[in-house]
Amino acid sequence: MDNLLEFAKGPLFRLTFAIMILGLIRMVGLAIMNGLEAKKLASDTTIAKKYVRKLTFGFILPIRAFRTRPLYAAVSILFHIGLLITPVFLFDHSLLFDRAVNFSLMDISLSKESADMLTMLTIISGILLVIMRAATKTSRFLSRRQDFVWPLLIVVPFISGFICANAAMSPDGYNAAILVHILSAELIFIILPFSKIAHCVLLPFSQWITARSWKFIAKGPEDVVIALNKEGKPL
Repeated sequence: MDNLLEFAKGPLFRLTFAIMILGLIRMVGLAIMNGLEAKKLASDTTIAKKYVRKLTFGFILPIRAFRTRPLYAAVSILFHIGLLITPVFLFDHSLLFDRAVNFSLMDISLSKESADMLTMLTIISGILLVIMRAATKTSRFLSRRQDFVWPLLIVVPFISGFICANAAMSPDGYNAAILVHILSAELIFIILPFSKIAHCVLLPFSQWITARSWKFIAKGPEDVVIALNKEGKPL
């Protein structure tokens, strides 16, 4: 078990982290290429910068969603806050980053109380997102299977990490829990660049492409239906 933990904390962490970074760089490059291709095909290639900024910041701060689905919007924002802040600024993670890639944020790391609060916030909001998405007919129609699986997968390292930090366990129990924590996080590293959750990095590019693609070029609406796997279904 000790050897497996050392491997997971060292070589495997570096490998999966590199896959994530390189995969996200690839996604950014593809997004730019797709945007340029959309510009070529669009009948109207003019895009107001103000409109793109409105799309981008409207997604980051979904004021409109608060008017129509305030509870869902609030839970989604809380989930993303915990998801982004907790892993990056947790002191133990800073030690791991310092050891594995010689980079850390230990000087501005979270206190244990703040980390525990954000961890529980992320777990609860992630589970609530799945429940609310499944409970709403419109959300079920627009969602794919990964939209339900992703939040549940993401909360696994949060749950296991919270248990490691707060539960009294035997050494073997702790090692098993921390191994689940590390391996589940590394699985997310690998999947992240190839899934919908990559929007956390691709957001500015995706909104730029959306602004161009929704000029309704030839067969544009049909391609959207196919991409969503909603062929033959009532919209």
